Amino acid sequence: MTGLTARRLAAEDMAPAPVDIELHGVAAVCDPFGALYLPETRALVVSDLHLEKGAAFARRGQLLPPYDTLATLRLLEVVIGRYDPAVVISLGDNFHDRVGSALLPEMFREMISSMARGREWIWINGNHDPDGTVRLPGVSADILSFGGLTFRHEPTAAFSPGEVAGHLHPCATVRRREKSVRRPCFASDGARLVMPSFGVTTGGLDLRHKAFAGLFDRGALIAHLLGRERIYSVRFSGLLG
Repeated sequence: MTGLTARRLAAEDMAPAPVDIELHGVAAVCDPFGALYLPETRALVVSDLHLEKGAAFARRGQLLPPYDTLATLRLLEVVIGRYDPAVVISLGDNFHDRVGSALLPEMFREMISSMARGREWIWINGNHDPDGTVRLPGVSADILSFGGLTFRHEPTAAFSPGEVAGHLHPCATVRRREKSVRRPCFASDGARLVMPSFGVTTGGLDLRHKAFAGLFDRGALIAHLLGRERIYSVRFSGLLG
């Protein structure tokens, strides 16, 4: 378990300070745990849960600590409890492979069902799990247009205002107290947003990586870095290369 994940879990009973942003004219709240809340539609958005990643690696003979799904779902319970959303949108790579949801242990299936009770739940299909989910509440879709925004797993290469995507797991590095600090981040120029990964065992891709080239107006791009108790918003020009 990463240090950031441990801090997120340790802080689950606290009230961390989110940051308010505007995305294509829609008010949004970036939560320090890595979820996005849209007050006008009461929608909570998370991305790249990568549930059952440890199980997927074990099926291939590579052992990882088997606690990733429980830790990720615990974090999800916290943010759902914090915002009480009417809609939950999970932006793809919900499971680490195609069979993850079919083989999901019953205790985790019950946790998800409990969180989904009384809410709409949309699973956006990702490149790791393109076939949707099995025996879980909610519906699956490749793309969702909702509340003035478009939700998909992978950001499009073309200019796409109002797009909310995942897939790239953005991270950024800043200098703080004479040392460099790297954190997952929301990346947005006000027109589109790429979500941080919510799964506890996922890696990250630096916002200066070529995979982000052309996605944003870098003059307006802000990295909203996840901290223990708050979001730190830093302009792209202020990030370490």
